Amino acid sequence: MSESEFNLLPAFAVWWRQERTEASTITVLHRLLTIAWEFVRDSLPEKRRERYGDVDYDWEKRVDTTAATVSWRARLLGLLNSPYQPVPPEEFREMMAALAVHLDPLSDFSHFTFIDIGSGKGRALLLATEYGFRRIIGIELLPELDRIARENALAFKQRGGKMEIEVVCGDATTFCFPVEPIVLFLFNPLPEPALRVFLQNLENSLRQNPRPLWMIYANPAFEKEKIVAGNPLLSKVGGTHQYSLFRSSREN
Repeated sequence: MSESEFNLLPAFAVWWRQERTEASTITVLHRLLTIAWEFVRDSLPEKRRERYGDVDYDWEKRVDTTAATVSWRARLLGLLNSPYQPVPPEEFREMMAALAVHLDPLSDFSHFTFIDIGSGKGRALLLATEYGFRRIIGIELLPELDRIARENALAFKQRGGKMEIEVVCGDATTFCFPVEPIVLFLFNPLPEPALRVFLQNLENSLRQNPRPLWMIYANPAFEKEKIVAGNPLLSKVGGTHQYSLFRSSREN
């Protein structure tokens, strides 16, 4: 799917159908007005200056993962799903340290594939290279952000990075999960209807091929976390107000 093909009207149509499965027309119209207001407010010059507050990592690594340079189109499309927001490096490392405590001493990160759902420009993917994962995969819906993530992965590789980063442009709700142990990273990337479909897809994969899976749900929204916690194959094992940690309850 090219950036020109991923235009606003089809995206709004998909969003409208998904939202109407969960709420009345009046409620969905109210949500749409809220999105419009957030977009206008986020376009003000002072808000853009605030977004440059996440740029330190980019200066250090010479990449482009900041939210400040996202186009108006990608910002608007993001509001229909989840606004692009790169994870702060210190928070990512805190979450990974918490996960490491729960892993079997004989099963370190090298046994797992790291998958970022809604990988955006790829900051979490770049950070994941610090942990020796077996594979690193990012799934991003918006072609513009996917393209930038690929450029960042290439720049990382050219500067001596030893880990290959796979970036997939597509819908996470239909993603075919690899049949191997997984660490799944979500930085609140999906609206509630899409999150339900995504979790059903994940559940089907785990039932067909039981295997170890850990999920880090960062920046959890209360209602969405309840949806995740309600999945019969996921058990919450820890977390803070900044993240929740789940594991699969069916393993090989």
